[in-house]
Amino acid sequence: MRTYLAAALGLTLSGLSFAQAPAAQPWIARSNADAQLLLVETATFSPETATSVGLDGYDAKVADLGKDIDARQRAALVEVGKKLDARLAQEKDPNVLQDLKILKSQVDHQIEGIDLNGKYLLPYADVGQLIFNGEFALLKDETDPARRNFALARLQCYVGMVPGCTPIVEEAKARFTERLGNKNLIGPFKGEVEQNLGNTSRYVDGVHKLFAKYKIAGADAALAKLDAQMAQYDAWTRSTVLPHARAEAPLPEQLYAYGLKLVGLDIDPRELIRQAQLEFMETRYALQALAPEVARAENLPAGDYQSVLKALKKKQLAKDAVEPTYHAVLEKIEDAIRRERIVDLPKRKMAMRLASEAESAAVPAPHMDPPPFVGNKGERGTFVLTMGNPPANGKASDAYDDFTFEAAAWTLTAHEGRPGHELQFAAMVERGVSLTRSLFAFNSVNVEGWALYAEAEMVPYEPPAGQFIALQFRMLRAARAFLDPMLNLGLIDRARAHDILVNDVGLSEAMARQELDRYTFNSPGQATAYFYGYMRLLQLRAQTEVALGKKFDRLAFNNFLVDQGLLPPDQLAEAVRTKFIPAQLKK
Repeated sequence: MRTYLAAALGLTLSGLSFAQAPAAQPWIARSNADAQLLLVETATFSPETATSVGLDGYDAKVADLGKDIDARQRAALVEVGKKLDARLAQEKDPNVLQDLKILKSQVDHQIEGIDLNGKYLLPYADVGQLIFNGEFALLKDETDPARRNFALARLQCYVGMVPGCTPIVEEAKARFTERLGNKNLIGPFKGEVEQNLGNTSRYVDGVHKLFAKYKIAGADAALAKLDAQMAQYDAWTRSTVLPHARAEAPLPEQLYAYGLKLVGLDIDPRELIRQAQLEFMETRYALQALAPEVARAENLPAGDYQSVLKALKKKQLAKDAVEPTYHAVLEKIEDAIRRERIVDLPKRKMAMRLASEAESAAVPAPHMDPPPFVGNKGERGTFVLTMGNPPANGKASDAYDDFTFEAAAWTLTAHEGRPGHELQFAAMVERGVSLTRSLFAFNSVNVEGWALYAEAEMVPYEPPAGQFIALQFRMLRAARAFLDPMLNLGLIDRARAHDILVNDVGLSEAMARQELDRYTFNSPGQATAYFYGYMRLLQLRAQTEVALGKKFDRLAFNNFLVDQGLLPPDQLAEAVRTKFIPAQLKK
């Protein structure tokens, strides 16, 4: 219900295997021993997260929604924090100290989140999505086949068929109803609950399809119980949760501020709004300047950037052409990366596939499914292509057209694939970084900042239409960075934000709805991290070029960034200042 690491990671073998990671440096081994403290605590309360990152021993277990969950998890975190404080007092190695500070910050954030949620919110859970994600972590092509055998045991625990396991729907209901008497607590947003109800059948059907695809025997009784329990949970949600749901989406400001901190922002939201609005306007001018060239190159009617964008979107790919098109674009991008010496590529091919309907319900946009970072046995991360989540009302006309045309493939591949997320994650496995820098420093600013920077690095080597869509998506990220805080601070209404996303940014109605849901109730604050992380990396790049002049080496700089893992912006900047720049000046 409140698995903060899982939320942060939420972003989740044929051909060549991973190269062996280099032998860990002594400080990494010591840091990893420290990380076990928080890793075991996380796995204890959220075994599904343990599965997703590759930790053995938790695959048959399920999320703890039992009585006094908040108090028990908080007490466990306090104990971890005390042990980390003791380690901080005695550690001398600067690298290990850096990681200990990251771990302690993660613990403090989780405790703060438990306290804030307990103060303001009724504990409502989207159990359908939780169960689907827990089973999908085990039942996918990239998972070690030996681990798939635990999928049935996990499902039997979800539905209460094994000793010690209460049906998780009953635990979720108990946690909600036991706090209904506290009139100071607010319920979930009504639109969120209705969306979850609309997706339940997709999640349940998705679990059935996973068990059928991987031929998991003996699952009929557990699947039948899942069907019945989720139908009952939906009925209970309608009768008990919806009457207590809030009509307006914005959270109390303290919760929104916490959400910003959790994704890695350390800037006042009003200052972020000002900077993002400036970037939005400058990018819109750049789109308009490029529109005539794109029209000529693509044989489109001349016009403003909105009309050129609409014309490009009409070139929609058939479903069976989406993946081949993205693969063809990837080959061209990799050629440019090698030719222009942008960053070292991983030593194996990138994995890519289309999402199932249940996956699309959970994550409607194209995304990166990371590899396991603990005990990786060759599993690869995967670029997951999606057609978007259809609305619960089933209107066929309300469909996405934002990802499935050829011009969009360039910047989406650069972002989710190479040189973006896939390369960043693969490098952490292949080259070897501490668990703290691959797991517990994992937040949206650190991860999405690199992906937007990767997009920008590739723009000069893309065709005009690819450059055009890269600018459109850059404008979207700027729009996110001012619309998200403005909506949550009451500075704009949803209707006006919708108009900006549809008319200025050029999103489909379906994607605009997804964006607005994201800002207001699915993940308030998270969408701001793209622009902010990108801005911090560009500032660091500029400072480094100024310091080094002709000695600046783009390949060396980008490799250095990747080698650091997921360091927060301030710590990454310190590493560049104290390690990279002095080393380059000596050459």
